[in-house]
Amino acid sequence: MAPRGLLLVNLGTPASPRPAEVRRYLKEFLSDGRVVDLPAWRRWLVLHLFVLPWRPRRSADAYAKIWTGEGSPLLVHGRALAARVQERLGEDVTVELAMRYGEPSIPRALGRLRERGVRQLVVFPLYPQYAPATTGSTLEAVFRELSRWQNVPAVATVPAFYDHPAFIAALAARAREALAGFEPERVFFSYHGLPESQVRAADPTRRHCLAREDCCTSIGEANAQCYRAQCFATSRALAAALGYPWAQCAVCFQSRMGRRPWIRPYTDEAIRAAAREGIRRVAVFSPAFVADCLETLEEIGLRAAADFRAHGGDRLVLVPSLNDSEAWVRAVLRIAGEASPWLGAPARACGTDGGRR
Repeated sequence: MAPRGLLLVNLGTPASPRPAEVRRYLKEFLSDGRVVDLPAWRRWLVLHLFVLPWRPRRSADAYAKIWTGEGSPLLVHGRALAARVQERLGEDVTVELAMRYGEPSIPRALGRLRERGVRQLVVFPLYPQYAPATTGSTLEAVFRELSRWQNVPAVATVPAFYDHPAFIAALAARAREALAGFEPERVFFSYHGLPESQVRAADPTRRHCLAREDCCTSIGEANAQCYRAQCFATSRALAAALGYPWAQCAVCFQSRMGRRPWIRPYTDEAIRAAAREGIRRVAVFSPAFVADCLETLEEIGLRAAADFRAHGGDRLVLVPSLNDSEAWVRAVLRIAGEASPWLGAPARACGTDGGRR
């Protein structure tokens, strides 16, 4: 049997919470035209005149609050997940972890797979919802690197898994554990934001996404690749799995940057508004992030929780990300197995029960 590989890819992290390392990471991240979709000259000006002179120190302070003795939480959880998946698949498949920005880089991880003689490769972007700035950029980087190889392996890619039953089941299991004994009055599903322009660009008809109030109530031909619609689909599936009435739930978007309009509603505004309405207990899910990171631990777990209390709320509980939980390990195996004819048999043997829609 041909040597097989599984490449797990997440977004990335600086090497340390020091300003110099954070600056290096932000420069690589924000230089990507799929992340900041401006003409190259404008992107360069924004980055070098308005971002890099000021943001690295502020971001470094935020990273320092969530950094662990082992390093960046995103990288620590990613390595643990890769190790557990490798253990389940055994020696028949080589599992590597890569980061789109920072280390371990995609070229380095692919280089290790090439050294193992991998001829059949599954690429698993660890982003549940498709966005050009995450999945799109990751796949572009993978195939750009593979284009340099003399012998290119057969490649299968894992599609967006925003409503996959195994993913939803893993999220629900995580929530039941984290929220045991806690009854939230409101449930927030908070996702990383995107500029509105990128959401509109996902609509081939140009007449659906953000053009009507109900544009995200279901997935159809016009919004099949729409990040915002997929976020709403994840939220509906998770609310149903946990038995939360939809009227008790709110979908919102965090981490916006710059002056351009980003998709709404905004998480910080929604949480403050809930506190002012008299809501005292809220739960926050971050279903766009499969591993805890700056956006979950600091932005929601620390800043949003303090903001909620400052505006009259009592308790905000952040549901931890999937990290390397047992249900998520099984889900990764199953989702990867379904995407690949050559990885399918061993992965499905380790995966969860039940079928895809």
